[in-house]
Amino acid sequence: MPGHSVRPYTVLPSLPKRLQPLQGLAYNLWWCWNADAVALFRRINPELFEALDHSPVRLLSSTEQTRFDELAGDDGFLAHMDRVAAALDHYLKAPTWFGEHFDADQDARIAYFSMEFGIHESVPVYSGGLGVLAGDHLKSASDLGLPLSGVGLMYREGYFRQYLNVDGWQQERYPENDFFNLPLIAELGTDGTPIIVSAPLPGRDVLLRVWRIQVGRIPLYLLDANIPQNRPEDRGITAQLYGGDQHTRIQQEIILGIGGLRALRALGKEPTVCHMNEGHAAFVGLERIRLLMEEKKLDLATAMEVVKAGTCFTTHTPVPAGNDAFPPQMIDQYLGGYVQLLGTDRQTFFGLGRQHPQNDGEPFGMTVLALKLANTSNGVSALHGTVSRKMWTDIWPTLPTSEVPIGSITNGVHTQSWLAPEMDQLFDRYLGVQWEAKPTDFAVWKKIENIPDAELWRTHERCRERLIAFARSRLKSQLRRRGAPPSEIQAADEVLDPDALTIGFARRFATYKRGDLVFRDAARLAAIVNNAKAPVQIVFAGKAHPKDNGGKELIAKVVQQARRPEFRHRIVFLEDYDMNVARYMVHGVDVWLNNPRRPLEASGTSGMKAAANGALNLSILDGWWVEGCDGDNGWAIGAGEEYTDLHYQDDVESRALYDLIERDITPLFYQRGTTGCPAGGSGG
Repeated sequence: MPGHSVRPYTVLPSLPKRLQPLQGLAYNLWWCWNADAVALFRRINPELFEALDHSPVRLLSSTEQTRFDELAGDDGFLAHMDRVAAALDHYLKAPTWFGEHFDADQDARIAYFSMEFGIHESVPVYSGGLGVLAGDHLKSASDLGLPLSGVGLMYREGYFRQYLNVDGWQQERYPENDFFNLPLIAELGTDGTPIIVSAPLPGRDVLLRVWRIQVGRIPLYLLDANIPQNRPEDRGITAQLYGGDQHTRIQQEIILGIGGLRALRALGKEPTVCHMNEGHAAFVGLERIRLLMEEKKLDLATAMEVVKAGTCFTTHTPVPAGNDAFPPQMIDQYLGGYVQLLGTDRQTFFGLGRQHPQNDGEPFGMTVLALKLANTSNGVSALHGTVSRKMWTDIWPTLPTSEVPIGSITNGVHTQSWLAPEMDQLFDRYLGVQWEAKPTDFAVWKKIENIPDAELWRTHERCRERLIAFARSRLKSQLRRRGAPPSEIQAADEVLDPDALTIGFARRFATYKRGDLVFRDAARLAAIVNNAKAPVQIVFAGKAHPKDNGGKELIAKVVQQARRPEFRHRIVFLEDYDMNVARYMVHGVDVWLNNPRRPLEASGTSGMKAAANGALNLSILDGWWVEGCDGDNGWAIGAGEEYTDLHYQDDVESRALYDLIERDITPLFYQRGTTGCPAGGSGG
């Protein structure tokens, strides 16, 4: 009708009063690392839960009213719900590590700024490792009781969903996030209206709505530019993670750093410490300096020292090209006003983002700015710390490289998020509940020797069987979507063997990670995987950045190889890698493969997730594996060599990889003792 706008709105079923605790559980992401809570939501409607990316919020809005009425009269379900609700209540009220050790620091407020957060696949505001690490940080901070808030952006479309065409070439689609079906809580002012903050863009301010996602004890605040008060082009700034051009990127980084700090202040949570997770967040330092100069009347040099004292920075990228840098004219355009606000000249201001402050042609580097505004900076593994000190040595020209003030804190993982439910139960049975409450107490972990070998192995075999079932189902869906003939779809049921040695390779498909290295000698690989007495199979997954054609070519190469007759039953590529696919893989593989070009893997924590589930790592000595490999918990490919002739390197390291699989790993897996378990020790 003319003059009337038409808009869709969601009609939510009405939860019976007895089922109201489900609402509270759905809106605290604690549920996603509690196996009993996951099982509770799955119990409502298993098929629907799977189809809706395991989203409790979407599940509750999509379930028929009659089903809720049934559950309200189901004593078993109600007992399960009450148990989980009591567990969350206990978790939120229990004493914490921080409370016990730092009672005097209750006024501390830490703000953790990151461009992406990977908490769970049902909240798609992450792309890969950086985001998943940030999500694990929030979960660990919650467990420890740290006074921390996360700050990021609320993307309308998030990161792309991947599908492959007939040639194996990656295609991207960007489904829109329905905010009504995400666990988003609108932050409201005292008058009940949404909190709106601003961030400066050329000639205008962009306005930002503040949303919260509750992650256990930790609030994650997400900024959203898609509101009616903004002009149409500004509403799209927070549309896609890592989408658009350099202008989109600098606008997003202004919103994250400057808008993010303003949001915290509007919420009454001005931070005492800011953690910049990668250089994307470095503008928060400039805004803190500006505020100190304006409100405390400090000069620039003093304000910088105050801000540095409460700032730490983690760099993740061991190659110069991966660090954001903007041309001088773009900095003039977007941050020219800050030169006046900081009472300084253009040369001094630009020097904050340059390794060589007098070089007028050098772009303005976000990593350089972060390093100059942080009191503490670190890489994400010991080796990455060494690489970072070499990369940024020019910022400190009077210091020897070994004394450049960049340390290292090796990345970790939030174990409970990545542990198979069966393994979780096994740990509870033999270690007690202390492994969750005190994960760094080595006395607790010594009890792992009490688990009978046969029980541990059978638990692992169940996880492998589940991975194979998932891979077959996923493969059939992929084939149907591509219009494959019925015979090929039916044949997917024969792919992989639940009892065969299973190797997993899943990560971002960047060229330096060499996703196709295992295919370098296809004839030798065919002999390995098709060994009648000791077959081997490989499950691949991963996305390439939409603009990385080299990475896309690698995916196509792997997919085309996997379709060859000699590999068809032994090698599969699973599309649309996300946290759900990752869980199945780290739960079920026997060996986790990683073969980057050393020293380009900053950390690579996926192997830690596999190790927590009993898998062994087979990896180049790069990232965390340099520190993690002890000769008895997996295998090193090579001895940490670095090459200038990359073709020769691929030859040498692919041969070493084949040798390890043939001579060490396969015999170890297939030589069984009387209990049916592998008879040997691990590693080699």
